[in-house]
Amino acid sequence: MADKQLIINTNRSETRIALLEGGRVAELFIERNRDRGIVGNIYLGTIMRVLPGMQAAFVNIGAERTAFLYGGDIFDSETMAERLSDEEVQNMSPEEIRERNQRQRKPIEKLIREGQQIIVQVAKEPLGTKGARVTTYLSIPGRYLVLMPEFAHTGVSRRIADEAERLRLLDLVKQIKPDEVGVIIRTAAENINAGLLQKDLKYLLKVWRNVDVNKKRASSPSLIYQDLNLILKTTRDIYSEEIEKIIIDDPESYEELKRFLNATIPGAAKKLELYSDKTPILDVYGVEMDIAKALASRIELPSGGYLIIDQTEALTSFDINTGKYVGQASAHDTILKTNLEAVRKVVDQLRVRNIGGIIVIDFIDMERLEDRERVYNLLQEELKHDKARTNVLRISELGLVQMTRKRTSESLERQLLEPCPYCEGRGRIRSTETESFDLLREIRRHSIQTGHKNLKIRVRDDIRTYIKNEEADLLKNLIEEFDLEIQFTPATINLSALNDDSYEVFSNT
Repeated sequence: MADKQLIINTNRSETRIALLEGGRVAELFIERNRDRGIVGNIYLGTIMRVLPGMQAAFVNIGAERTAFLYGGDIFDSETMAERLSDEEVQNMSPEEIRERNQRQRKPIEKLIREGQQIIVQVAKEPLGTKGARVTTYLSIPGRYLVLMPEFAHTGVSRRIADEAERLRLLDLVKQIKPDEVGVIIRTAAENINAGLLQKDLKYLLKVWRNVDVNKKRASSPSLIYQDLNLILKTTRDIYSEEIEKIIIDDPESYEELKRFLNATIPGAAKKLELYSDKTPILDVYGVEMDIAKALASRIELPSGGYLIIDQTEALTSFDINTGKYVGQASAHDTILKTNLEAVRKVVDQLRVRNIGGIIVIDFIDMERLEDRERVYNLLQEELKHDKARTNVLRISELGLVQMTRKRTSESLERQLLEPCPYCEGRGRIRSTETESFDLLREIRRHSIQTGHKNLKIRVRDDIRTYIKNEEADLLKNLIEEFDLEIQFTPATINLSALNDDSYEVFSNT
């Protein structure tokens, strides 16, 4: 896909990066400096608890919450060497190697013990109330290679499809890598020369030697390797020849990125530009507007249909509706067109919102098998543009698609939003009628328990109005039954205030 740009807005407190495809935001990366991501960091930690029943352990890495170590994420060199041949590893990513180990492994209590010091790497950021997920399968990514220092095999990315090129790269890497380390060849290495591979490997080996030195000097818990900052890491991982420009608005970060590109990606520094206009860079490229859209629960489709996105703790659901679109032919065609439009929007939203975990897509019911197959095939095709690993089940007769998408960090919604303190994150509030009846019951309860006759009640205007107008008889009976005098006073919060902007900026003239 051509016409790609990388737009970077950064200051001392926050970094925001947008990948534009065809002028629209395809992916967003946001990091606040006080909450800098820890995925990729390597720690010397201590096993706090081993849970045989869960085949998991908790590890103190010095973070606010203990990290979670699953039994399948513990590298066992003896059994791993028995299970995997060089030929198998050549077609596996680091994640797939871990997954293979998870299917057949020793019990966790035979691999680690409480109080033991252990080297772990963060695989997933802390999410919600959960601590970080860590692994002992250490990997250090470069531009073209991923070093796996304790796993002496060589593999190549599945995305490199040409068999001759795969064999060429494997042969080159085997000639230059030390026997005791493992290397996975990344997609970016396709068609590059041996010199660049060797340069990348030399850098990775130097990083690992520093980690080894830090490990010997450190006391648990300690950070012994910190991955690149968001700007360098994102540029390293998503840069391709299709990116026409990299535009950044901070001079200091510009110089740092320029040095990094000159050292790692030939020719990329020529595409780097420093933005110096006064208008905010994300305003110029329409990113702020796209961020606002990416936080909405309703997304409009071109033909008039729409989809509703609902993110919960357990899963994310997409509900597709025809809306005002009635079509011009048959109901079959109307439904099919809406579902096909929805596929593209769903994949767009998965990427831009960084939605991971379990995902359910509720397409409009399609009676014809060929229609379901067409929608499913388009979904698979669109997901090829997504770098995150996905697993998609076929469309059921009810029109449901169940899928998973790899999640390593919080979604955009969880990064930028917080639960509403009024509705406690449910997205619904108690109706005025419900609150009114609750208040009347509380008056009765208070009167019985205390015997007090003179009551002062602080209440929202809408509740007071409803009681006095709609339930005047019930209130009157309550007053007469307990011989009460009731004075209503306005509450601090007014329901309409929830719709007001949280701030207002204006000139004081």
